Amino acid sequence: MKVIVTGGAGFIGSHTVVELINNGYTPIIVDDFRNSKPFIINQIFKITGQKPKHYAIDCCNYKDFETVFKIEKPEGIIHFAAYKAVGESVNKPLKYYENNINSLVNVLKLMNEFDVNNLVFSSSCTVYGSAKVIPVTEKTPTQKAESPYGNTKQIGEDILHDYFKTSKNKNISILRYFNPIGAHPSGLIGELPIGTPNNLIPFITQTADGIRKSLTIFGNDYPTRDGSCIRDYIHVVDLAIAHIKAFEKQKNQTSELETYNVGTGKGTSVIEVVECFEKETKIKLNYSFGEKREGDVAEIYADNSKIISELEWEPKYSLQDALKDAWNWQKNLKNVK
Repeated sequence: MKVIVTGGAGFIGSHTVVELINNGYTPIIVDDFRNSKPFIINQIFKITGQKPKHYAIDCCNYKDFETVFKIEKPEGIIHFAAYKAVGESVNKPLKYYENNINSLVNVLKLMNEFDVNNLVFSSSCTVYGSAKVIPVTEKTPTQKAESPYGNTKQIGEDILHDYFKTSKNKNISILRYFNPIGAHPSGLIGELPIGTPNNLIPFITQTADGIRKSLTIFGNDYPTRDGSCIRDYIHVVDLAIAHIKAFEKQKNQTSELETYNVGTGKGTSVIEVVECFEKETKIKLNYSFGEKREGDVAEIYADNSKIISELEWEPKYSLQDALKDAWNWQKNLKNVK
């Protein structure tokens, strides 16, 4: 099965490409490297023994994107390509609306034009906003998004539901990611922030590596057990495998739209993550507390019972595994760039 993977050189995308290859799929990467680096393609080859085909184009450019479909004739699409920094989206909302919405609309138009019936969409737990009941299930009402980024994911899901109502023989899996962390156990691919990291784990590993002088924890007076935000941290390889499970189910369906939480079902605070990293690596981190970030919710983690029962998926890696893998990737970075 030939699968176009938009954003396939990115953090989650690259790990999913590896799992696609390992499971007999043929991934076609569409990524213009605005949030990734070309050397990741070679790293995928080192892990799998296969070098995936790659097109360095912008998914918002319809004509260029159309050419990929004409040449490759895919049977499925995984749509990762989107901006995803909550804080930046607050400051640059139009950048997020233009890119995240237009790229999805182009994917759906091209699915119609080339009769592609299988789509896995990269959504986010941000669609729940400040949920009133934790853990959240797929039936938890979505609240007003806390950021333009979160709103683009809510709008994206609305678009998919409207599209599905008017389309025949389409299978759509909406995966609501919680907080992907870690790296491939080989240490050959991992999270690669461009500039200052927006996510916690690369900030931790860069601080431990001496690249950053200190780590700032945003807020220490949230209504949580230790005052820091609580999130559901999931190993990126577990998340990647969830995409394979979604495609496996779609093979046996003719028309279905389903939404799945992809998380561990456990909430961990930022302070607990820092302490776990220090324990696993024996490195003392220099950190301090800063002001809360606009767009952050206090606490969210998943009820993952639906994906476990319907897709026969469950997380295999622990928080400790993810932090050790992330640190291994950070140490290897100087050798792989």
